[in-house]
Amino acid sequence: MPVLIPPVERSQDTRVGPPAWREAAKALTQKVHQLTDRCEQEAVTMWQPKDSVRDPHVARHLCRAAYILPWRFRVEMLKGGGTMEKPPPGEGVTLWKSKMKPPAWHARLPLPMHRDARALQTAELVHAHARGARLTAARLGRAQHQINGQLRLLQRQREATDRRLSEVRKGLLINQQSVKLRGYRPKSEKIPDKADSTLTWEKEELQSMKRKMEKDMEKSEALLKALASCRDTLVFCCKERLQAVELMNQPLDKVLEQAGRHSWVNLSRVPTPRTQGLKTPPPDPVGTYTPECATALYEAKRLLMESKDTLLDMAKNEEDIREQQQQISDRVCASLAQKMRETLELKEKMNMTLGLMRGTVHRCTKFNQEMYITRDLIKGPLSKNYLETREKLDRPLVRVYQRHVGTQLPEATRLAQGTDKLQRHISHVEKNLQELLAMRDNLTWSLNCKKIGHDVDYNVVRLRLRQRHPHVSYEQAQSLVNDWDPRTPPRPESSTYPKGQVHL
Repeated sequence: MPVLIPPVERSQDTRVGPPAWREAAKALTQKVHQLTDRCEQEAVTMWQPKDSVRDPHVARHLCRAAYILPWRFRVEMLKGGGTMEKPPPGEGVTLWKSKMKPPAWHARLPLPMHRDARALQTAELVHAHARGARLTAARLGRAQHQINGQLRLLQRQREATDRRLSEVRKGLLINQQSVKLRGYRPKSEKIPDKADSTLTWEKEELQSMKRKMEKDMEKSEALLKALASCRDTLVFCCKERLQAVELMNQPLDKVLEQAGRHSWVNLSRVPTPRTQGLKTPPPDPVGTYTPECATALYEAKRLLMESKDTLLDMAKNEEDIREQQQQISDRVCASLAQKMRETLELKEKMNMTLGLMRGTVHRCTKFNQEMYITRDLIKGPLSKNYLETREKLDRPLVRVYQRHVGTQLPEATRLAQGTDKLQRHISHVEKNLQELLAMRDNLTWSLNCKKIGHDVDYNVVRLRLRQRHPHVSYEQAQSLVNDWDPRTPPRPESSTYPKGQVHL
């Protein structure tokens, strides 16, 4: 039976190697482990995003849960009470099945397909630049088209305003003609009346209209120049952008449809309920949408708004001035027609008075002639031989009567007194007859003046109605003022009206 020998008690350190040798080996091993962990960490870090580095003090599953939490879909409440899950915003790949959207992963080291990736990136950059240039060119071209349309509208409105301004100037010429023609009335008819006041008021109103429309023309001219300058700037920028896309066969309108924007400057388009397309990118001095293009588009938008307001104001002013000028002209014609009616009424009354005076003059003339015959009959014959027997003073009866002292016949005295009284009455009748004749002449002249005044006012109304017709141009009215009828009297203050009257 074997005998078990009790184990020999070991000493505390039975190792043979020296401690320094062992410490050196341990230090080398530790250094190798540290180098391995560092290289492994650096290698892993090179192939993962920056924000995915794990915290050594947190458990791995907790770090992963906190890291992928922003990737998960978000639940939003709807108005009806339901819910809807939406992916988080930002770049990345949407995983609809797992309901996650991890962000884009960017490597820190070149991949094996680095050359191909760089070539694709360069091609994508070039294509993006071309697309941006084409989109900017399309925007500039559409803005240029809208500016051209606004230019045409403004030009047509300027033509309408210019025609109305020509009508206003023609109205001033008609007013000048009316005043000049009314100046040929006789002096007695030149007493200032309401027709003269109406003509003066018409002149002031027409001058005010003329100044207002001239301001509109000046404002529209400045706006027209600004629109033309903006159009030239848009054309230059558009041609500059098109240099990068001149080899691409795609219509610019199609580019705007793909961008979801029909125009960046048109304000008259009815807004649609759908979501708007691409927003206006920020200006980039080295990109496709340069600050010059942004300034040109902003200026085009501002000028479009200003031109639309200007067009509305010009159209409103043109319509108001047309109606106001028509009302003023009608009021002047009505005033002249009223003056004509009043003149015609006075002329009829004066004509009746002249007829009554003519009968009175005839009766006075006949009575005066009869008075002259009576005076000749009272005077008797010029020779004594022609006296009748009953008129002789030496007849027997008269001789017997005159024998007595103080008895004288009153026949001769009574005849002399009657003849003198008859002569005084004849002189008084002649004086009255002269006054009647002078008054008749004055009344005849006044009646003639009324007739001339009526004819002049009639000619003025006829002239105004004819000259304000749209077919009569401003040059024709101006030539009528410059080349006045030479048959008109040289002095309007003359008391006679010429035979060759002005027939308009």
